[in-house]
Amino acid sequence: MRNSTAVLLTVALAAARPVRAVDPSSCQYDDAHFHLTNYIQQGPDLRDYVRMMGDTVCRSTVFGIPLQQMWSYGNTGDYAPTYYLQSDAPLYYYSFTDAAIAMAYRALPPADQARLDPMITGFNPADMYAADHIKRVLRTFPGVFSGIGEFTIHKEFVSSKIAGGPPSLTDPSLDRIFDVAGEVGLVVILHNDVDMPFPKPNQDPYITRQLRAVLSRHPQASVIWAHVGVGRVVRPLKDQLGMLDRALADPTLAHVSIDISWSETAKYVTASPETVAATAALINKYPDRFLFGTDEVAPASLAPLLKVYDTYAPLWNALTPEASWKVRIGNYQRLFDAARAKVRAWERADQKKGQTP
Repeated sequence: MRNSTAVLLTVALAAARPVRAVDPSSCQYDDAHFHLTNYIQQGPDLRDYVRMMGDTVCRSTVFGIPLQQMWSYGNTGDYAPTYYLQSDAPLYYYSFTDAAIAMAYRALPPADQARLDPMITGFNPADMYAADHIKRVLRTFPGVFSGIGEFTIHKEFVSSKIAGGPPSLTDPSLDRIFDVAGEVGLVVILHNDVDMPFPKPNQDPYITRQLRAVLSRHPQASVIWAHVGVGRVVRPLKDQLGMLDRALADPTLAHVSIDISWSETAKYVTASPETVAATAALINKYPDRFLFGTDEVAPASLAPLLKVYDTYAPLWNALTPEASWKVRIGNYQRLFDAARAKVRAWERADQKKGQTP
């Protein structure tokens, strides 16, 4: 029997802890997309990250990277790659990242824990057992996690390097993952490029069609689509903002939000006064559907995170005050406060169910 009074007490205390330890009126943003560790599972101590946040960042997601870059001596010799573009060796799923994040989180004082929303990310989305991994992590570390992700289906130069083959938007294993997220109340951060890196003219836009289909099948899951689907070489579609407008107006996608994290995303948004104005118009139209994140990986200081935030200065100036606050702070707290309450309730119910003879 996995249940114990101690576990129930842990869940109850986690549910009762205060949500905000920093006055949201005094900080600049919540980070909806933050990687504590890199592709070889190295990064700052979580206590140091909270110190970096200071009074600048109210709250933050925290997750590792689910994929580990293999150091293949036959490929790079004595050179130890730390990034997926530094080697031809494959990437593989590193499930211990979830335990590492949970243990670091549990070592924090309650006031610091209240500022973070850890995410489960160490699963293979092409594995029908991935949903079981998510529940196992919740049962092993109750009172810790608020969501799952960032996990990746289509990503330039990454998907093709995954040992065992790339995941797919049409795989029923993905439906099982979204089912669990909806059942438990977990926020989902999904990376899926909006297109292939170098599409031919008039190529079938199968990725957007498949993405819409899978998201529409799971209205109970609160999903954040990362980076608006762009990448280093995956550029916005010709009618990207029009596509987003139609998607955001679609009631079957009302559970989907969009994060504008990553310096690459900021580059496209702030490319010209026209792109800023067009993006601001869309966000002002749907102010409840966008979140800011940095997408920084294992930073040594707050400087690179603030650089992403500051890059968006033209956008912040173009948004209405209401929309600006929601994108930077309000939408994060609404989505993740709801997730915390739902996940803690699921954990309590799950523990009680396990105690039933």
